[in-house]
Amino acid sequence: MTTAPPSPPDTDPAAFVAGLRHLKAWSGLSYRRLERRAAEAGHSLPYSTAATMLGRERLPREELVAAFVAACGIRGAEAEAWLDARTDIACGPVPEEATPAPVPAVVAPLNTAPARIGPRRPRWTLVAAAALVTALLGGASASGVFTDDEEVHETRTSVHL
Repeated sequence: MTTAPPSPPDTDPAAFVAGLRHLKAWSGLSYRRLERRAAEAGHSLPYSTAATMLGRERLPREELVAAFVAACGIRGAEAEAWLDARTDIACGPVPEEATPAPVPAVVAPLNTAPARIGPRRPRWTLVAAAALVTALLGGASASGVFTDDEEVHETRTSVHL
């Protein structure tokens, strides 16, 4: 890995996957070693999934790209560039003409939010919300909120021979 890593193509899914193949070749790692390095970076990337991903020309899921890029040793802004290129291919880049022109403050409606244009943020909010809901439902289930427990006032046993 003495040369700079390849940059991500953002033209079409086939070119993107070809770029991922080039990244694997650049890293010099086997599929098994990629699996281990992804686990060390906190990702899940089974070697068979990585091989299947590189054998197709479909756009891989974002979490697979993140795990693969991390396993290849790409971090920071370079890793973000790979994820941004994948998002651009999946969603299409935002054309310059699509950016709305500023509206004078006198004519602007009151209940409109400005269009959010900026860098892509991690989806930690969604992950935190899912963890919170899971914890709340687990706690409620453990405390017996979802069961119809009735108190038993009297028990009788009879032995008939």
